[in-house]
Amino acid sequence: MLQTIRNAWKVAELRKKILFTLLILLLYRVGNAVPVPYVNLEALSTWFEGWSNSILGLFNVMSGGALSSATVFALSIQPYINASIIIQLLTIAIPALERMAKEEGEEGKEKINKITRYSTIAIALLQGFGYYMLLRANSMGSVPLLTSNGIWEAVVIITTFVAGSALVMWMGEQITEFGIGNGISIILFASIVSRFPTGVANAISNIASGALAWWVYVLLLLGALLMIILIVAVNNAERRVPVQYSKRVVGRKMYGGQSTHLPMKVNMSGVLPVIFAQSIASLPGTIANFTGTQITWFDTNSWLYALVYFLLIIFFSYFYSTIQFNPIEVSNNLKRNGGFIPGYRPGKPTSEFLQKVLNKVTLFGAIFLSIVAVTPYIIGILSPTASRSGISLGGTSIIIVVGVALETVQALENQMLMRHYKGFLE
Repeated sequence: MLQTIRNAWKVAELRKKILFTLLILLLYRVGNAVPVPYVNLEALSTWFEGWSNSILGLFNVMSGGALSSATVFALSIQPYINASIIIQLLTIAIPALERMAKEEGEEGKEKINKITRYSTIAIALLQGFGYYMLLRANSMGSVPLLTSNGIWEAVVIITTFVAGSALVMWMGEQITEFGIGNGISIILFASIVSRFPTGVANAISNIASGALAWWVYVLLLLGALLMIILIVAVNNAERRVPVQYSKRVVGRKMYGGQSTHLPMKVNMSGVLPVIFAQSIASLPGTIANFTGTQITWFDTNSWLYALVYFLLIIFFSYFYSTIQFNPIEVSNNLKRNGGFIPGYRPGKPTSEFLQKVLNKVTLFGAIFLSIVAVTPYIIGILSPTASRSGISLGGTSIIIVVGVALETVQALENQMLMRHYKGFLE
């Protein structure tokens, strides 16, 4: 990974892309430190400490601590993620949107992106209003979370949250277009990583005070290291389906006859199932918290949340593998180019075989992701000590951080490979 970054830094164009990405991330972190007006920040920070292992704590980690500080970017990228989920599901359910995405090319994709942006603003407006109502309805003892409460104050706070969410969405798009990797994923990566020093400091404080035994913390670190190794192994794992190309004569030359393989990755959709599952699973608790209602049966320390989270990861793994790999289309492409899978006739038998392989591979990857993501939550439920150490939130964070890091390094390698071939041809 470090070698890839060093090699990319030597290429002038890639160096500019890396610097642009770092500049956007710097602006994002600056926005995370700018609070909205009319909020009692000290009382809010103290109040959030009691919700560190709840849905609000999870959202706070995903926003890089911006939610507990009521900053401009408090909503972070959650509205955009939720909007993306909704639009992609509607694209499959509504034929008009499906035709727009598949048949209209780049123009259709741009229309889908525009609909997603408008949906993001609408969701941000709802979440901003919900967060304002949360601030308005709660207090830290006798100290209210809002220093002033009125119509003007409500308009300013909600508008600031919505504008911040729209700006984060724009920053993510700029990274995707002019930087390295997927912008939204990288912003989420930066938000989670920025909380790691605070987590280490809290763990050291717990050990010093006797609230957490040192050997427990060592076990947690070893478990995190093992989790990282497993995530890397599964992300790089693939099922190679053998493909044979028949020989054909064109003029006086003979073409084809090569043997190759069709790679099918075990974790084809990367970290997206975890991100989307977390967003959907946290919706009931988020709505309840934003309306001032406490539902302990669906916070991050409940069995119901762990079960729903597990099933949603499996669902989104199948959902994204279906979008990314179309067995019928792959079978038709092989048939047109004179390729076939040994033992299977071209056409429908090949597509059925590919679908069967895809289902098996995706099931393994989905179950692996689900177990790795949910196990820390189960440990947090069974062990109050582990729960206080934030292990349940740390499991999801590690999956996202490692997944995004691998995807970004892969994007760098692809761009270096593309420039290598370009220079060779010139």
